[in-house]
Amino acid sequence: MGSHSIRPTPPAEVSGEVRAAMDGVRRLVRLLRVSARASERLVGISGAQLFILQTLAESGPCSINTLAERTLTHQSSVSVVVTKLIEQGLVSRRRSDEDGRRVEVALEPKGRALVRKAPPMAQAQLISGLRGLKPDVRAGLVQGLDAWVRALGLDGDEAPLFFEDESSRPSRRRKTQEPTDEEA
Repeated sequence: MGSHSIRPTPPAEVSGEVRAAMDGVRRLVRLLRVSARASERLVGISGAQLFILQTLAESGPCSINTLAERTLTHQSSVSVVVTKLIEQGLVSRRRSDEDGRRVEVALEPKGRALVRKAPPMAQAQLISGLRGLKPDVRAGLVQGLDAWVRALGLDGDEAPLFFEDESSRPSRRRKTQEPTDEEA
């Protein structure tokens, strides 16, 4: 049989809290999925790619590290997406006008045209919503999410851009981590 264990039924208030948390997660994931699908349908690129393009359109040319900071994402995730955008002719890498030693990512005319006709991405809405929370509420959310991620054993995992194509990324699995049933 399966490896499911029978657990005692939690008190109603715990079940209600868990349900409320899961409902919130489902709403957020739905927002992200609908946004990503709209991007793919309307402009033919992934939501992660469009989010990078829109960030560049707002902020202008910048380094990969600066772009990662602006998207609140890890540098390696941004680099993977930027490489795909370069291959499509939507952005380019070039030497900075201000500092010739620095390489920047910049929108190409084709990328700028695509941004003009694209829908707004949910990532920007989420970031704005988080920034709009009262500091104590935001801190509590961060603390709770951090505890949940640790409880799931995901705290060592890199957090890529939402719905980034995982097949194009190198595996970052910790050496001590066992494969899941799906991977075995």
